[in-house]
Amino acid sequence: MLRPQAIASLRASALWLLLIFFGVAQAAAQSITSLPLQAEGDNRWRLPAGDYQGSFSVDQPMHIRCEPGAVLHGQGQGNGLLISAPEVTIEGCTLLDWGRDMTAMNAAVFIQPGARGAVIKDNRLQGPGFGIWVDGAADVSLLGNSIQGDPSIRSQDRGNGIHLYAVRGAKVVGNQVRDARDGIYIDTSNGNLLEDNTLEDLRYGVHYMFSNDNQVFANTTRRTRTGYALMQSRKLTVIGNRSEQDENYGILMNYITYSTVRDNFVSDVRSGSTGDSMISGAEGKALFIYNSLFNSIEHNHFERSALGIHLTAGSEDNRIAGNAFVGNRQQVKYVASRTQEWSLEGRGNYWSDYLGWDRNDDGLGDVAYEPNDNVDRLLWLYPQVRLLMNSPGIELLRWVQRAFPVMKSPGVQDSHPLMRLPTTDLLPTRQEPTP
Repeated sequence: MLRPQAIASLRASALWLLLIFFGVAQAAAQSITSLPLQAEGDNRWRLPAGDYQGSFSVDQPMHIRCEPGAVLHGQGQGNGLLISAPEVTIEGCTLLDWGRDMTAMNAAVFIQPGARGAVIKDNRLQGPGFGIWVDGAADVSLLGNSIQGDPSIRSQDRGNGIHLYAVRGAKVVGNQVRDARDGIYIDTSNGNLLEDNTLEDLRYGVHYMFSNDNQVFANTTRRTRTGYALMQSRKLTVIGNRSEQDENYGILMNYITYSTVRDNFVSDVRSGSTGDSMISGAEGKALFIYNSLFNSIEHNHFERSALGIHLTAGSEDNRIAGNAFVGNRQQVKYVASRTQEWSLEGRGNYWSDYLGWDRNDDGLGDVAYEPNDNVDRLLWLYPQVRLLMNSPGIELLRWVQRAFPVMKSPGVQDSHPLMRLPTTDLLPTRQEPTP
């Protein structure tokens, strides 16, 4: 016969197990077919306006279109919508208040590996966790969605707006993301397209890690702590993007190889704190190139930032020509042991602080543009020397360098600087070039 203490212990254990089971049951996803779907045609369904509580799953191919006013409330737990079947389309729905467990990867829409060809279109998502997480599914289309995180949570504790992991053939087009951690995070995913997305008030707008053969076209970042963080990837095509009023970095290239960066517009990058120990320095760099080789960087416009371009850590053999560096507080920062030529086939870049001349009016400066001298190098290597910036000693060093150019240290040289702005086609409408 059991003692009273043992009976009480068993009852407590049974109650605890029931509570766990009840909680799991509450968090378990219901089938989407439990909702009052209305048939609209061959495997097409309409969800009437209404407030639908809980998490829902889609485990068969179907096209669901939500009427205005149809809202899926996640009740703060799990995923709002879990898609496991191929060829599923979710269109025009509002999803709110799903879970915020980052370890469990809670998302408004979680797309599992078997959900090939999923289309998530014109939906509104607002909540604390990830917006759309694509986990290994191929040929997914994320089109025209509006995703907003929770600004009351620290940015590092929020989910990413769109997260692609081990994905191939995705099309991420025309989405708006704000107040999340990163706008679009791409990890170990090849052959994807990001186009015409607007990404605001984030840590990173676009964040690439270990992803190859991706296309990044005509996206816009605003007020992020880094507009485009391109890391550990190769064969990226980054064309026609904009970075406006971002902090720390407009475009950051870290271990990027064999990639094209062209026709991009970066303006007003301001100094701030990175919050990232991987790379030190956050001087408000329009373009930062770190240990990146064999890239083509042409016909980009970098303006009104604390630093135009910083190139370091063995970043060599890059094609840098046809770009415009306009009105940046400092145009170039480069510390290395090898001189780099920043012109290509007799055509260099435009520098708003170039003081040379063009006697034959061929559009090219007659003297090379050399933005940095030994004093600049000294200041970069030993920042404390800045206390002597305007001292007679510093002025003497600059005079000696001008008088005896043989003492010149390795640096950047543009032998054919452009006299006219080559990027007027990238400027906003009616904006005059910055003097």
